[in-house]
Amino acid sequence: MKENENIKDESLKSASEQDNENVNATEETEANGNADNSADENKADKEAEVTEETDKSADKEEKDPLAEALKEIEKLKDQYLRSVAEFDNYRKRTLKEKTELILNGSEKAVQAILPIIDDMERAVDNAEKTDDIEAVKEGMRLIYQKTNKVLEGLGVKKIETKDADFNTDYHEAVAMVPGMGDDKKGKVLDCVQSGYTLNEKVIRHAKVAVGQ
Repeated sequence: MKENENIKDESLKSASEQDNENVNATEETEANGNADNSADENKADKEAEVTEETDKSADKEEKDPLAEALKEIEKLKDQYLRSVAEFDNYRKRTLKEKTELILNGSEKAVQAILPIIDDMERAVDNAEKTDDIEAVKEGMRLIYQKTNKVLEGLGVKKIETKDADFNTDYHEAVAMVPGMGDDKKGKVLDCVQSGYTLNEKVIRHAKVAVGQ
């Protein structure tokens, strides 16, 4: 009988211990669950804070007019400095070309006239060695024709005066000749000095006598 009581006590003790273990396991599971839930909540809160800060930073960058204005100012300043530098280079280049044109603008004309000077030197030498006046005259005539041809190549033309109407744009009256008849009134009677144009511009008026 006593043995049965001991067995019964041991069974009750074992059952009690088992219940305690089950309670402990349950409490531990609940504690772990609570801990996991708490960690998840903290993680979610942190993610929300990061997202909120990111959105605030993005809004701040998008809504910062001062930074955009400064960037635009720097861009315009760079363009302005480049334009000033290009214009300064253009001005210097143009000034150099203009100076060279002034100094060397007559180079083409001088080169064209040099052969005529050579012909005149040869004509003078031949005139001293010959008594043939006609040959000298022919040489001078050829040089004169060559000179006119060279001048025409340079854009220089002689103003026509023979039987021309008097025109103050081209003629300068140095004498008025009366009594020449109505058909000669206002007409060029004689050319005292030839006039010339350069590329259609009068560079010297023809001095003429005009009928009155």
